[in-house]
Amino acid sequence: MKTRDDPALQLKPRLAISLDQAQAIVRRTSQQAVVLGVTELHGGEISTVLEIALADAPACILKVYPESLQWKMAKELYVLGLLRNCGTAIPKILLADDTRSVIDLNYVLMTRLDGTVLGRREAALSEVELFAIYAEMGAALRKINDITLDSFGYIGPNGVWTAHPSNHAYMSAQFDRKLAEFDARGGDPALAAHLRDSVTARQHLLEAAVSPRLCHYDFHAGNMLVTQEGAPHLTGIVDFESATSGDPLMDIAKALYYFTAEDAPKRDGLLAGYGKIDRPDWQQTLDLYHLYGTLELWCWMAQIGKREALADLTRELANA
Repeated sequence: MKTRDDPALQLKPRLAISLDQAQAIVRRTSQQAVVLGVTELHGGEISTVLEIALADAPACILKVYPESLQWKMAKELYVLGLLRNCGTAIPKILLADDTRSVIDLNYVLMTRLDGTVLGRREAALSEVELFAIYAEMGAALRKINDITLDSFGYIGPNGVWTAHPSNHAYMSAQFDRKLAEFDARGGDPALAAHLRDSVTARQHLLEAAVSPRLCHYDFHAGNMLVTQEGAPHLTGIVDFESATSGDPLMDIAKALYYFTAEDAPKRDGLLAGYGKIDRPDWQQTLDLYHLYGTLELWCWMAQIGKREALADLTRELANA
């Protein structure tokens, strides 16, 4: 396991795609396509996402995966395949290339969904509008979570990687792994011991999830596309790099992770749209998954070298 002294993980490849390279990529899907321009889109810390403008054809999206995570291309293809009939707009893959013949990284070319990123509109929306759009998101998340897989575990290039027979087994292993990483990356040993005790006292909550379900696990305003004007309506969902096969409550907890008291319309809307959660102690289970999300985020920030974020996350863990 890497420690705090190892170099930070290198993400989001900084590369310039020339018009000739973009033309070579697009021509593999349409000989008549003419590239007008290439623009990098903002958002996300893992992959570089570019919009390719075309003459007399809709723009398309080029997603380039970092050297350290080339396998995520195959994962995204697999997950999008599972979602083909989910009833919510998702990108359609036009081309997936791991030959490195045009650029020296794996990439996918996909359709550009209509709409604008919800995060760009939120500040101008009323509480009623926020409730409504998050209710649409909640309903879409429910459809994603309705997809059943064969086992619990993190999804890799061809399905679940290390399969677990139950959610309890999967999440117990995840807590153990992240607490070990917390120790290795310089986390406070006393806090780690406290967290282990806290998880042990609540591990019975993990037993209520019986069927492994598809979880987006990065379900936030930056990955939601909505109509550009008027009352917002969901037009698409993107970025399935973090998808896992697990407990839908873990997906909900991650979706609610950054909400504050001021975000009550968003929280209430998402839960209302998601519908009835027929689980005992589901709110306590969300709290346990929130703890896991905080621990996971602490380890991620340490891994990518953003140690300035660790103090606040440490305080949050101490109060979890």
